[in-house]
Amino acid sequence: MSTFQAVAITRLYRVIADQIAGRIRAGEFPRGGRLPSERELAEQLQVSRASIREALIALEIEGYVEVRVGTGVFVTREGAGFPAASGASGDVEQEHDDIGPFDLLEARMLIEPECAGMAAQQASPAQIAAIRDAHEGMSLTDSPGRHDREFHNAIAAGCGNAAVAAAVARLWELTQASSVYSRMQDYFVNTKVWAAAHAEHQRILVAIQARDPIRARHAMHAHLLGILARLREDFGDDNSHR
Repeated sequence: MSTFQAVAITRLYRVIADQIAGRIRAGEFPRGGRLPSERELAEQLQVSRASIREALIALEIEGYVEVRVGTGVFVTREGAGFPAASGASGDVEQEHDDIGPFDLLEARMLIEPECAGMAAQQASPAQIAAIRDAHEGMSLTDSPGRHDREFHNAIAAGCGNAAVAAAVARLWELTQASSVYSRMQDYFVNTKVWAAAHAEHQRILVAIQARDPIRARHAMHAHLLGILARLREDFGDDNSHR
């Protein structure tokens, strides 16, 4: 009796990346040439610009393209030949590690605002102190990412629900494991962005300390919307073909 084949989960951005990579290998996009803009690719493929952004970052990681913020995305000149097809979409072992950054952020938006509201009502004084310590640590280090994660996990720990806290922790683990998310941060997260995030954290902390669940939810939602907006900043390629 024949056996069933494992069913792989194919991410949309991975399907887009494989399609663009195939056209690069076929010579439709010449080495050294500029790809169509994100807007044009989104229109041609009938997908969101967020999915195009994730696909282009994945292609850069694989060596197909080079992203030049402010100019566009170019087919790489480096190497004797292009990489073979990645096959990532069929790799069951990677099915949990290649979730796109925007999917992760949207999941966080479903959970973390309510988590902040619950923490405003449920967190103990010691848990609020842990949230405050993580917030203050973020402004005192050259590596704010660790304190950013500690801040959000401390809020989750203070929400009074172990399942919710575990869900938040898992989303952060998936975020840390995402090479696409990491590369996207390299382009769009800088000192100015961390300063904005710190100010947003301050508003969340103040609301939790005031035991104001409505304000805490709104502050967390606004913070996550801010992250989405920062990661969706234009590559600067929309005028590249005009």
